[in-house]
Amino acid sequence: MKVAIMQPYLFPYIGYFQLINCVDTFVIYDNIEYTKKGWINRNRILVNGTDNYFTIPLKKSSDFSLVSEKEIAENFKKELHKILNRVEASYRKAPYFETVFPLLKKILSSNHTNLFKYIYFSLMEVLKFLEINTKIIVSSEIDIDHTLKSQSKVIAICEKLHADTYINAIGGMELYHKNDFKKKDIVLGFIKSDPISYTQFDNDFIPWLSIIDVMMFNSKGKIQEYLKSYSLQ
Repeated sequence: MKVAIMQPYLFPYIGYFQLINCVDTFVIYDNIEYTKKGWINRNRILVNGTDNYFTIPLKKSSDFSLVSEKEIAENFKKELHKILNRVEASYRKAPYFETVFPLLKKILSSNHTNLFKYIYFSLMEVLKFLEINTKIIVSSEIDIDHTLKSQSKVIAICEKLHADTYINAIGGMELYHKNDFKKKDIVLGFIKSDPISYTQFDNDFIPWLSIIDVMMFNSKGKIQEYLKSYSLQ
């Protein structure tokens, strides 16, 4: 069985979904420390031909809070209208706007106030839309020693799930070592996305934007082709 494990991200780029699509079980961390200025509660979309960030505002809390302990700010409803208006203004002439925008509105307007639950809901809705049927497990529900860190924690999760293969994003090549996994009878592989390009109106192409951008400009069939556009190392 192939397993992958990742942090939760808000409308992540296509590579995140390639990783989910290439495994049997995907574990999403909820009991992991929140990192500022990362991709957990923000991402990039196309606005007037350039990349532009949108962010889900959070209540103030400890710098060492877990993602599952983070709460969305009370003023988010006001910010929500700004985000939706920006998405609509930016993509209303995109070929798949009429199909995708109602889904985004449903996700972004979710009543979840807990950050992890909000992101988990958004991920499950996008997976359903893209027809990705990989099993999703929340990390805190797995019976392991959750004080373990980095590679040791990954191996513990893989053993608990009886994985024979663990796939990680290519950026983790320096963090994980094939011999350590081999000792546990687990094959370690890394996924590397192929270059992906599509028409973004008449602009120069900006790669690796949020999956929102991919869905706005590509049919579901084309996106499913992109999901297989990678190599394993």
